[in-house]
Amino acid sequence: MLQEKTLIITGSPVWTEAIRLALGRAYTVKQYTERASGYVARLTDDRAVMILVDGNDADWRFWATTPKTSPATRRIPIVLVSDDQTVQSGALIAGADLTQTPAELLAHISQLLKDYARVPDPEMLEQLGCECNEPLPPLAQQGVEKFNAGEYYPQHDLFEEQWVKTSGPVRDLYRAILQIGVAYYQIERGNHRGALKMLLRSVQWLSMLPDVCQGVDVKQLREDSYRVRAELERMNPANIGQFDRSLLKPVQQITAHTPTDSTA
Repeated sequence: MLQEKTLIITGSPVWTEAIRLALGRAYTVKQYTERASGYVARLTDDRAVMILVDGNDADWRFWATTPKTSPATRRIPIVLVSDDQTVQSGALIAGADLTQTPAELLAHISQLLKDYARVPDPEMLEQLGCECNEPLPPLAQQGVEKFNAGEYYPQHDLFEEQWVKTSGPVRDLYRAILQIGVAYYQIERGNHRGALKMLLRSVQWLSMLPDVCQGVDVKQLREDSYRVRAELERMNPANIGQFDRSLLKPVQQITAHTPTDSTA
């Protein structure tokens, strides 16, 4: 299961093209040049593994601080790039994880990414694949049943218990469903901000999972939850009471087909 590795560069630094050339096809490099309220959501959707913030950009504090305010993006490492020591010091206080001069960045970008980029470990992904081939545990199955009955608060407790009992990476499946269920619960309570926050948090777990995991149709779950999020982002938060509840779809499960013995 391969995941695209996306490096984000904010602003329009002169060293952007040099970074692209140095990385070749190993990373996808995307530039964010205009600050907007959707910064966190964009980072989440792009599955950013690191953010390089141009310290010469007037909005560097926005680019460095904002990701640290959301659970969905706070683990993304942020590197502030500047020759100005005052800016470097301010950046570490503002939320940057480390600082580099442009010269240091260009000389060590590959090692920097190797040491700090939030890239999934291949061994972990292999283990996840094996665990996803196992059946859904009884406790998690109960959680799915509660979710599908629209009992979004009880499903939280069941999936949380399963998550605590599980040590392997498949626990992210339980956390993802749990958070989507909580988001749907917040919609029913009229909490637009809380619902959007939970859906953003769920993306980081959903993105790691294969399309089917322990019989759960993760691909469909992604698509359903993304449609809900898109509708929340489109609508006026004050109108949350008018949210189309038909968008709150159940968790789909795929039953493995067992071939019959034609010689019987």
